[in-house]
Amino acid sequence: MRRTVTLSALAAVLAATAAGSALAVGSTSKPESRRTSAADRARPQRGTLLDRVPERGVLRVCTTGDYRPFSHRDPESGAYTGIDIKMAGDLAKSLDAKPAFVPTTWAKLVDDLAAGRCDVGMGGVSVTLARARKASFSEPYLTDGKTPIVRCEDKDRYRTLEDIDQSGVRVVVNPGGTNEEFARTHVKRATLTVHPDNTTIFDEIIAGRADVMMTDASETRYQSAIHPELCAVHPDEPFSFSEKAYALPRGDAQFKEYVDQWVHLATHDGTYKKYEDEWMKR
Repeated sequence: MRRTVTLSALAAVLAATAAGSALAVGSTSKPESRRTSAADRARPQRGTLLDRVPERGVLRVCTTGDYRPFSHRDPESGAYTGIDIKMAGDLAKSLDAKPAFVPTTWAKLVDDLAAGRCDVGMGGVSVTLARARKASFSEPYLTDGKTPIVRCEDKDRYRTLEDIDQSGVRVVVNPGGTNEEFARTHVKRATLTVHPDNTTIFDEIIAGRADVMMTDASETRYQSAIHPELCAVHPDEPFSFSEKAYALPRGDAQFKEYVDQWVHLATHDGTYKKYEDEWMKR
């Protein structure tokens, strides 16, 4: 009798142990499945744009389209032209892709890039620390700085910041970028007007509705070349120092290294100069 009870007790223990093991397996398998599923959903496709751009065959380029000679969008056809538009095509070709231009503004360019709406920001983008908090930058391709552009009869009148920042002087600026930042920092007594359209802003000076605009020396050279009424004031000795580069997503070191190498080659093998000459000699 005692032996029968003992065997029954042993059988009960073994059954309970087996059931517990089954429960343990069941309780861990579902959370593990949930963790794997969540990881799969969160995992980005191929970690670097150096892989993804050739795979999709498209390089998405954020550009403002309002900053000649770097980026200009024709209001009628919607076609883009400019030095950096040509460079975008060259970069895309090197990645076995075609460029697709994503419209943006100066105020939103790095935010659009950070949000993944494009792969690179191009079009005369100046490197600033504020932008560098949201985006990486390629090796610079141009050294630049802010300088005045005025009617040619006034070229000796507005040579210094003190000359410009006087009561009665009308300074015009486009919104959202480094031009507005520079003007608001240095213009305290002169009248500062924000003109919303950077493609027509120089007409304000020609028509006599404004006296001065301070913008990048590269832009003053181009605008004075196509508008004989306007003169760039000491573009070789600008008020400030800046560099132009291509804005890239933060954290993608492999793509940045590739773009750096591409910029280095393009600025030393004549590629960039060829595109620049096409515009600056018009």
